[in-house]
Formats: sequence, C-alpha cells, structure tokens
Amino acid sequence: MANLNRIKVVLVENKKTGKWLAEQLGKSNCTVSKWCSNTVQPDLMTLNEIANKLGVNVTSLLVSNQNLK
Repeated sequence: MANLNRIKVVLVENKKTGKWLAEQLGKSNCTVSKWCSNTVQPDLMTLNEIANKLGVNVTSLLVSNQNLK
C-alpha cells in the first residue's frame, strides 16, 4: 500500500506522539497507529481535526501525488 499521509512525520516534526494524538481526538492508540503506518486512512473531517490539533495546514499531512509515482 502506498503512503498517502504524512501523519507520523508531522507528529515527529512537532515532537508529539501517537498516544498524544489519540488522546486529543478521543481515538484509540491502535487507530492512530494504523493511520501512522498508512494501513488505514482517516476520513477528511478527521484529517482536518488532526491538522488543527498539530497547528499545521491539512495539506502538510498529505503525500504529494508526484511522490506516489
């Protein structure tokens, strides 16, 4: 499966953990772990909420389609 999101990278850049994000969103650590490993993708509303919690633009959480080729 292709890496579609950069959630794990942005968490590291912001010195945050998956556990922190799970607590902020009221989600399980397992769910966030799946997002970070690109096993499962969050829906658009959740992606926007992640961006807000991290104080970043939602586009910074997405892999450019140029990088998918």
